[in-house]
This record gives sequence, structure tokens and C-alpha cells, in this order.
Amino acid sequence: MAKLINGINGDIRGTVGSVVGSSWKGEPHIKKKYKNRTKKITPKEKGNRNKFADSQFWLKPLLDFVRVGFKGYTKRVEGFSAAKSYLSRNAFEGEQPHVRINPALVKVSFGDLPLSNDLAVALTAPGQLTFTWDPAMVNDTAPEDQVMMLAYNIEDKKAYYTTTGQFRSTGADTLQITDTTQKRTYHLYMAFNGYDRMRRSDSVYLGAMTV
Repeated sequence: MAKLINGINGDIRGTVGSVVGSSWKGEPHIKKKYKNRTKKITPKEKGNRNKFADSQFWLKPLLDFVRVGFKGYTKRVEGFSAAKSYLSRNAFEGEQPHVRINPALVKVSFGDLPLSNDLAVALTAPGQLTFTWDPAMVNDTAPEDQVMMLAYNIEDKKAYYTTTGQFRSTGADTLQITDTTQKRTYHLYMAFNGYDRMRRSDSVYLGAMTV
């Protein structure tokens, strides 16, 4: 049974014959009822499914970060789903079944907010990563934009990050790695979060560092 929202000319919610009515982000949609698949999965389909699963597994420790970084990616897709879609389409190298995610091709933030110049990171004390940038304003930026910093230990699926770091006008901020009992490789990313939280910049991969 289906419901008619706002009368006969309104949205449909539920099943009517062979179609299903639903809503996503306020937009009505109609699709065919799901049928159990009888055809075998092709190698290409299997490869795409594996890539999608690998993307989800890779991004899971970064859930809160990419929710901010990919906010407003499109009208219908944002956050974790958008980050996963971008990674699946852009960050894999090799040919099936020998494909791998290249961290340098991954984006953890996406947007049109301009970056600052001279982005860099250095290990300035035990477990302390110092991110730096030119504090001069460029194009359509604001002094109160905040830096987004991420250090990701892929091997152990452990991440340290902030999406609301120091203001752009300061030119530097630090990220502390608290678990330094064993040396680990961290992949480093940086972006900017708009002062009004309406825009973000693309992220920049700053390389890998042993901490």
C-alpha cells in the first residue's frame, strides 16, 4: 500500500503495482520494485563492488572528517557517501584484480574555497606535527577560515585530525600524535574550512611521515 502525500497530485510513498515511491533530501522519487537477480555477476561488476567496499573500509576511520570535508558535495550526495564515491572513481591504481588505493590521489575535503600558498608540514617535537601556510589572504578567503589537518595511519586504521583548527591568518597549527610507542607511517592532508561553514577547500596531500 502507498500513501498519497498532498492528494492525488502529490508525492507517492510506498508501493504501487510495480513501482515504489520515496523521498530523498526532500525530492520525490519513483523506481521499479527490486527483483532478485538471476544473472551471474560479471568480473567488471565484481571489481566495482570490491572497489566500493575497499573505499568504505579505507575511509571508515575518517568518518567525522569527511562528513565536514564533503558537506554539500552535490545537492543529493554529501559527506561519507560523497567521499567514498570520489575515492572509488579517482584514487585506485592498477588493473583488476590487482588494484590499490593511492593515498596521494585521495581527497578528504572537496570544495571551491581557495587554499593558502606554501602549504607544508614538519615534525617539530616528538609526536608533534606542525602544519604551516602563508597567512596572506588570497582571492576569496577570510582571516577567520580555519585549517583542517589530518594524519592517517592506514596500517592500523588510526587517525588524528581537526576540522576547526587555527585561523587562516595565523599561518600555523599543530597536530599531536598521542600514540608514539611504536613508529608508524602517517599520511598527511590539509584543507580549509570556511569561517561561515558554508564552504571548504579541496584537500592537499602533503606526503607520508614516520612518527
